[in-house]
Amino acid sequence: MKKIIIAFAFLCFSINTIAQVSYTEIRDANGEKRQIKVQLPRNYTANTDKSYPVIVVLDGDYLFEPVAGTVDYYSYWDEMPETIVVGLNQYGKKMDDFFLDEISGLPTEFGETFMNFVTYELFNFIDNNYRTVPQRTIIGHGESANYINYYLLQQQPFFRTYISLSPNLSVNMEKYLTDRLNQNTGLNEDVFYSLTTSENDRKKNKKKIIALNKKLESVTDSLFHYNYNFYKGKTHYELVSHAIPEAIESVYKTFKPIDRKEYKEKVLTYENGTAYDYLVKKYDDIKRLYGIKKRIRLNDFNAAEAALRKNEEWEVFELLSKLAQQQYPETMLGLYYKGLFYEKSEEDPKPKKAMKAYMSAYTMKEIGNLTKDGMLERAEQIKADFGYK
Repeated sequence: MKKIIIAFAFLCFSINTIAQVSYTEIRDANGEKRQIKVQLPRNYTANTDKSYPVIVVLDGDYLFEPVAGTVDYYSYWDEMPETIVVGLNQYGKKMDDFFLDEISGLPTEFGETFMNFVTYELFNFIDNNYRTVPQRTIIGHGESANYINYYLLQQQPFFRTYISLSPNLSVNMEKYLTDRLNQNTGLNEDVFYSLTTSENDRKKNKKKIIALNKKLESVTDSLFHYNYNFYKGKTHYELVSHAIPEAIESVYKTFKPIDRKEYKEKVLTYENGTAYDYLVKKYDDIKRLYGIKKRIRLNDFNAAEAALRKNEEWEVFELLSKLAQQQYPETMLGLYYKGLFYEKSEEDPKPKKAMKAYMSAYTMKEIGNLTKDGMLERAEQIKADFGYK
């Protein structure tokens, strides 16, 4: 019996800590069954108050697994948001799904039906069965990579992010995209676009992609975030495993924790304010770009603290203290920053208040490298320096 209980507990733990993949079928407007794969984030079942972005993978019969694996890996390390990945099996259906008018190059008949299926039937199913936020990504390869562009041509694009792997660009696509992105009305919200080709890509694809890249690089709309990848020695199929992680890194670079490069180049030398201002803007941008209200990481608080210390901007610790108390109210972080503000302030130092802040921090929960003993040592040092009893 004991072994059964242990096995059951391990099974429950595994379910909650491993990305869950399910297979199902939904019907399109004509009543035809379409097969889809869905990968839910780790702990999706446990985090019932949390909603997630969605990535749709065309050519899901072979492209789903590399995308889902990359997403699971990066989200595990907090390099991108936890995300629902949906793969659409198109084996044997691509000719109909990507049917285009030979003259205009636009979806028609079956191709238009498939475009509507993704927008309506597929997302009705996803949004009704899973907790989602309206931050949508679509990924394709070859013909499907060309097809995803038609969503961007919409006046109000249904997807926010486009990852196009060696697209087999259709008639007029270069013109359609450049006209759309350079029109006077421009984009209404931020759009991410990643384009990939390689040295040994299909010749026809590569030539058109290189030409399109030159046009996209000239787009001046600040809401258009563009990334281009060219891989030496890789074929049409080999580039996929290289391009997926690089494209995801590019799209989610704002989401990532502050690393040494970002600290040196942006946090420490932020021109529009202090490191505190940079920290607030970073998380405002995360909410705006990815539809997620994320608690500020301790790592990023530490980066802001280090920059404020280095720049000797001690007065700003009062603001950082209030922010930390909002984000981690049960911990000593906010009182620690308040103590630094009172202790180090050049305008009006208040050592007694600093000592009291550290003493109050002693009663709070430890966090990161901050300990109760450390808070007590700070308070005792001030008491000794100023002769307080």
